[in-house]
Amino acid sequence: MNFLIITSFLAFSIVFFFARKRAGRIEAAREQEFWDREKRANFTRRKSLDGLNYITIPEELLNMEPSATTEKLNACIRDLNDLSEYQIVNLTGYTNTDLKLEYGTANITILSDFDLHYTNLVTLLQKLAELLHESGEDTLAIATLEFAVSTGTDVSKSYYLLADLYQEAGTPEKIADLIDQARNINTMVRDTIVQRLTEVYQ
Repeated sequence: MNFLIITSFLAFSIVFFFARKRAGRIEAAREQEFWDREKRANFTRRKSLDGLNYITIPEELLNMEPSATTEKLNACIRDLNDLSEYQIVNLTGYTNTDLKLEYGTANITILSDFDLHYTNLVTLLQKLAELLHESGEDTLAIATLEFAVSTGTDVSKSYYLLADLYQEAGTPEKIADLIDQARNINTMVRDTIVQRLTEVYQ
């Protein structure tokens, strides 16, 4: 009996040793690949940013006039107008290394600014939509969220609220298009969003 236990323990130890060694080699290879890419990225020359998908906030959102206004709602609209003066690009899902390899190290600061403006935009749009919904302005809330989704936002609440508003408006069939848009977003929460929307639609 003791011999069987010892043999089993030795076999387990050997398997564990080789598994750990293999995992270590894989991790070392990944780390080396990362530093190789980072080294190449740091020597990538500046490239034109003309081909980026710049986002323009629609005039109908900037000039909206809700019938039931509040100070918070007005403040959101003012912030949205202020943000419209900046260049906005959705770079969600791209690392700094990815961006340097694609557009050059010299552009990393401006690209980071573009992405920060985008983060501010989708956060603001979600807040604005919630305030509009609370004020009974569901048509404007839907328009706000549809624009957010069209930019590829990864704010899950935007998709869920829009799906709820579609149902309340008697247009649940629009959730099918919303699911298709969610499938194309570049984010780790994509599958979660798609799954929840699919459950709502079914």
